[in-house]
Amino acid sequence: MINDLFLRACRREQVERTPVWMMRQAGRYLPEYRAIRAKVDFLTLCKTPELAAEVSIQPVDILGVDACIVFSDILVVPEAMGMKLFIEEGSGRPRFENPIRSLADINRLIVPDPNSDLKYVMDAVRLTRKNLNNRVPLIGFAGSPWTLATYMVEGKGSKNFRSIKELIYSNPKEAHGLLDKLARTVAAYLSAKIEAGAQAVQIFDTWGGILPPDEFKEFSLRYIEQVLKLLKRNGAPTIVFCKDCGHSIEAIADTGCDVVGLDWSIDIEKARMMVGGYVALQGNLDPSMLYASPDRIRNGVVKILAKFGNGSGHIFNLGHGILPDIPIEHVQAFVQAVKEESPKFHR
Repeated sequence: MINDLFLRACRREQVERTPVWMMRQAGRYLPEYRAIRAKVDFLTLCKTPELAAEVSIQPVDILGVDACIVFSDILVVPEAMGMKLFIEEGSGRPRFENPIRSLADINRLIVPDPNSDLKYVMDAVRLTRKNLNNRVPLIGFAGSPWTLATYMVEGKGSKNFRSIKELIYSNPKEAHGLLDKLARTVAAYLSAKIEAGAQAVQIFDTWGGILPPDEFKEFSLRYIEQVLKLLKRNGAPTIVFCKDCGHSIEAIADTGCDVVGLDWSIDIEKARMMVGGYVALQGNLDPSMLYASPDRIRNGVVKILAKFGNGSGHIFNLGHGILPDIPIEHVQAFVQAVKEESPKFHR
């Protein structure tokens, strides 16, 4: 590996500077990505390994980030389980034709074989790894069981999450059955990605924060921990990112992950004091700060670096995915600021 900063930081080993990458770094803020999307729809891009590999590597070539994440979507997993997925062109909002509404719907879901039912993803992993030529590590990802269940039960994005909350409060046994099936599916999916060449994996729990703390532990964290126990890691570091879950940092760190991803609402200094002794931390600049001037972006970067303090175990990232209309020059300024300012904290 020519640049293994990211992997070393995941393991809290010594690094010369803080590595940097971004969630959703293969996306619409890049003109090169938009040029490809102008020719194909989103799901076709996800399901064409050559195109998925190309857009995955674009940020490495254009921005010089320290890790590459395989381009895909978390909802290809429930689609492979038997649910028809649509992505609305323009808005990019996902929608399932027939949301889960009964125990019979849950029982009809299959546990897919990732190497056949999601072969196009594994092909994209292998091709991306090959084309990277060991320049930077490759990250695979999946949605958490809870986040996947939320989309599968709601059928689309939601403001009040009525259907999924009705399920957990009125029929918790059925909810646990669905989440167990999803945990086994996600574990097999991520294990197959590692086998195909992913050198680290991240679990995205986008909707963990809609739950109160006790229910978060019961219906979300419990199944993230199950995924990690079933995962065939083969030495690959694991990252868990739970949005709006600052109330449970210690519990997230105790799942058995190597890295805890932090959203922008969490103070990284406090998080390091709580769990930095046994997990690495990833984050956590507010994505909206990238609308500001390059000087303001640099100030924001320095503030987070200073809050984390000296030493290893930090991967710089945004506190959520990069927004689609961020000026490319500002993204470049962000990456450059991390590269230029972070060595001061690794002397």
